Amino acid sequence: MIVCLILTAIALWTRLYKISFSDYVVWDEAHFGKFAGYYIKHTFYFDVHPPLGKMLNAFAGTLGGFNGKFEFESGAKYPEEVSYGVMRFVNGLFGAFCTPLAYWTAIHLRLSHGAAILLAVMTIVDNAWATITRFILLDAMLLFFTCFAVYCVCVFRTYQNTDVFSPEWFGWLLLSGISLGLVSSVKWVGLFSIALVGLHTIEDLWELYGNIKLTLKTQVIHWGSRVLCLIIVPILVYMFSFVLHFAILSHSGPGDAQMSSLFQAGLGGNDFSSNPLTLAYGSKITLKNNARGGGLLHSHVQRFPEGSEQQQVTTYSHKDANNEWIVEKYWDAPPRNEDDPPEFVKDGDIIRLGNFFFIPVHEQTSKNLHSHKVDAPVTSSEYEVSGYGAFNDTNDHWRIEKVDDIHDNSHNEFRSLTTRFKLIHVNLGCALRSDGVTLPEWGFKQGEVVCQKKPDPSAKPEMWNIELHVNPKLPPGGMNAYRSSFLRDFIDLNVAMWSSNNALTPDPFKEMGQLESKPYHWPFLLRGLRICGWGDTDVKYYLLGNPLIWWSTTASLVGLIVTIIVYTIRRARGLKDFNPDEWADFLFQAEIGLLGWFLHYIPFYIMGRVM
Repeated sequence: MIVCLILTAIALWTRLYKISFSDYVVWDEAHFGKFAGYYIKHTFYFDVHPPLGKMLNAFAGTLGGFNGKFEFESGAKYPEEVSYGVMRFVNGLFGAFCTPLAYWTAIHLRLSHGAAILLAVMTIVDNAWATITRFILLDAMLLFFTCFAVYCVCVFRTYQNTDVFSPEWFGWLLLSGISLGLVSSVKWVGLFSIALVGLHTIEDLWELYGNIKLTLKTQVIHWGSRVLCLIIVPILVYMFSFVLHFAILSHSGPGDAQMSSLFQAGLGGNDFSSNPLTLAYGSKITLKNNARGGGLLHSHVQRFPEGSEQQQVTTYSHKDANNEWIVEKYWDAPPRNEDDPPEFVKDGDIIRLGNFFFIPVHEQTSKNLHSHKVDAPVTSSEYEVSGYGAFNDTNDHWRIEKVDDIHDNSHNEFRSLTTRFKLIHVNLGCALRSDGVTLPEWGFKQGEVVCQKKPDPSAKPEMWNIELHVNPKLPPGGMNAYRSSFLRDFIDLNVAMWSSNNALTPDPFKEMGQLESKPYHWPFLLRGLRICGWGDTDVKYYLLGNPLIWWSTTASLVGLIVTIIVYTIRRARGLKDFNPDEWADFLFQAEIGLLGWFLHYIPFYIMGRVM
């Protein structure tokens, strides 16, 4: 215990000494510090990572008296009223407490005391580990909860071998599940820890299943307790982090457009209560796609580089004027007079996105929503959807077909937020669709919009709803009375996170930039990472691992594999280097070390996102 306390004290010194020395926003503090401010201001935002780590940063900021108003611009000097030192201090604590976890994990792996000290020392003196845990990021918490998950599993195995079904056995099994929920609630990299524990559990249960001495009741308790603690509990912990996330972020903010229209209606500070209830001709609207994580129908002045070379139509997850469209009757319809009373759009009407004076549909770019027999740019099996400004072109005609209404399905009108509908191209019979396909750089990585040749009646990517609705002739509808369900919001946000994560692909023009690397660089420490220091007088930080540790641990992977092969062959030849308990311990140590490394490293080779 004394040795562990000494090691922990040294770890605390390496993480906390002069932690406020660089008094400006360092690297990704620009993101995670700003997210902490959103929590403090209760303002909804969007990010690709789960919320737990960011809420912990916000809690640290609250402890230090941070009011959330500082914007954390990259490289900006911290004002005196911002408690950045306290926020870094909390991250440093998470980083430092990895050291005692490493020490006690080695003890419960039944390694020698010298090996336990070595493992703890390696966590202390690794430059990369020490540096990354000194800033307002998520990595310190991710590393801590990963270490905690492995530690819990190792302690649980101790009771599995000595005191099955004791309160301690159940307690450490439950803690294992909680730790897995916590690590996956910080970053999805935590799913690799779940995979490690899951594979070990499957192996464990398989051995128990083959033990004919165990009664059926005992087998059921083993299986049921693991399902409860290692599957249901992590899911509940993960979901609870989103319960807190939604509860805290109760006001409209920059992340609104990533969520469903009904979710946004429940946020304070939005203007949805001024939405007229029923859609009428002449209304200005925005259209929200109903696919999980779907964006707003959007157009901008840039053109498709191939195909029709007409103006691009996309989906976009941020609100701007290029998302606004005017609903008008088909070409050659009797003209409307501005003094006429509102005429409501009915199910099955033929509409276009234009206005009475033939100023084209899209106000900002003067184009109509249009489709024709031209292949879509990415999904070439479907038709392209574009913005086109020709007068009296019937390829601008769309039939609006109601799917349902979440609150009242008895009418044949189209209501803001709650009515889902499809837009069917009159000439081609195809359906306006967006299902998460991302356009290349020329399309600004926005969502592709196509006209689906064979409409699917139940496909949510073909369903749309009205989000913003402006019509001065109609009274406000009071839409803030509507709310969406937690489960729907939870799924929507996670799908949007997944889609945005996948869209973080490398820039081919920055392949050798200082902010990108490849997985094969990491085991051999082929390159580091410049994480801050742009000004001449700024403190510079370059993230680089300790070569002695990184190179020797990479070599030890090969050594471990060779050792496993040698001992397996010797056992097959009848040579007894270990008794059964020692052999089981050795295999468990190898499993945690080698399989844990494999699961936390190899998947990065198949990821498309930038690293």
